[in-house]
Amino acid sequence: MLARVTGLALTVVTIGTLVLAGCGHSSERTGEPTVVASTDVWASVAKAVVGDHATVSALVSGADTDPHSFEVSPAAATKVQDATVVVYNGGDYDPYVDKLLKDDKPRVNAYSLLPADLPEPNEHVFYQLDVVSAVADQLADELAKVDPEHGDAYHANVKTFHKQLDSVKAVEQSIATKHKGTAILATEPVAHYLVTGSGLVDLTPHGYAEAAENGTDPAPADIAAAMDLITTKKVAALLYNSQTAGPVSNRVKQAAESHGIPVVTVTETLPTGTDYITWQQRTAEQLAAAVG
Repeated sequence: MLARVTGLALTVVTIGTLVLAGCGHSSERTGEPTVVASTDVWASVAKAVVGDHATVSALVSGADTDPHSFEVSPAAATKVQDATVVVYNGGDYDPYVDKLLKDDKPRVNAYSLLPADLPEPNEHVFYQLDVVSAVADQLADELAKVDPEHGDAYHANVKTFHKQLDSVKAVEQSIATKHKGTAILATEPVAHYLVTGSGLVDLTPHGYAEAAENGTDPAPADIAAAMDLITTKKVAALLYNSQTAGPVSNRVKQAAESHGIPVVTVTETLPTGTDYITWQQRTAEQLAAAVG
């Protein structure tokens, strides 16, 4: 799916004026490799890999921030160009990163790690656990090239991270075992891979989902169809993206609550004080409770 259109495109046009001489490969203060991630989600994954041997920062962070509305600043451009490795979502989710990267810059593009045979790939790949696992693997490989002294540590950290991901996968598999085929509705297909990985069926009207993804209001007929799924209780839960809330999505949420349909909040950045594993584990557990 295409990312929502925002004022970002106008901002990115000016990036060419921000190109800096040289491209650093480590922290000037410590000599450590530096990893820059487009969002705090990917920064959290990176921190699990680097441990104490590299510094990690995110361009977009905070539970109240919509990543789609991010505007590139000179400081952000500098971070990307001076990083040792850049980790980003790809798939038109954070298109400014590609515009900032030099050809020889080590990078990890998560979207590019999706299986090629998916019938309808979704850009929110941070909910696709196999992709996240592959991102960690590739980041460890890239860091080991520039910092071979700590290569074994990076790969050991990845093994630990894989085990943590397995705990999240176990929740998804449990949902699939107990509630396969159960229908849900979503105000936006942010958690598409959590839904499919859990064996659930997303009944959100296609027109509604497309409009939400592109940042526009759904057609009245699509809103009516979504509301009908709630009033007739054809769905077991509503997945609500709190970061792109608006009059339509709030109306759908209120309708779900008034009809006794559980609402599971999903986000695109980390809740305050939460790391990637905890965030995914809690969201999966909340979904399990909602459909159960």
